[in-house]
Amino acid sequence: MNMTALRQKDNHPLIELQSVTKVYGTGQAAMYALRGIDLCIDEGEFVAVMGPSGSGKSTCMNILGCLDTPSGGVYKFRDIVVGKLTRYQITKLRRFYLGFVFQGYNLLNRTSALENVELPLIYRGAPAHERRAHALQALQIVGLKGWESHTPGELSGGQQQRVAIARAIVTNPTVLFADEPTGNLDTSRSREIMDLLTELNKNKGITIVMVTHEPDMAAYAKRIVHFLDGLVESDKLNGRKTS
Repeated sequence: MNMTALRQKDNHPLIELQSVTKVYGTGQAAMYALRGIDLCIDEGEFVAVMGPSGSGKSTCMNILGCLDTPSGGVYKFRDIVVGKLTRYQITKLRRFYLGFVFQGYNLLNRTSALENVELPLIYRGAPAHERRAHALQALQIVGLKGWESHTPGELSGGQQQRVAIARAIVTNPTVLFADEPTGNLDTSRSREIMDLLTELNKNKGITIVMVTHEPDMAAYAKRIVHFLDGLVESDKLNGRKTS
């Protein structure tokens, strides 16, 4: 599989799920997390994924982020079938095209903000001077210029999430997956983070797929997909059901 094809933009959706299922266990103990999902996400979209616990939204997010594999169906990224990629190619897909932000920040506690942001570039094998330059730029983009040497323990929750976002965008990803990014924040800090994600989507062209249970946060997205019992219950754009 030629990975350079992933860099090409065409008329195909950025992300496409076709009849995707996910089953845990076998026989009578089988639990169907996804029951045949069809979903397309175009380049540049900001999509909020909602649903109650156990609805399948987090399972879907893990499959989209190549953190899990479907039991059936097809997942395409820029029209390339992800299931046909080798483990090495999937690792490259994650490192070069996908960014991740989690509810719990997942920062290294004894490491400075700058060093935390540099981590994805270390995995890429980028030289030290390049890592530092890109990490400084990413921290500036999220509004943390001057905080580079601070460790997570010296930062507020909102600042820690900004560091996590800087780490996710330092590789200039095509799509950013955010799993409950405001779940540990108060209302004011949550709005700041959502304003930042909106700006990254609008000004940087980063496609954002965000799992959230908070309607106020989902309202920032251009499109809201509701999951229920392993299926897409509704898919709406600006209050209108998409075709």
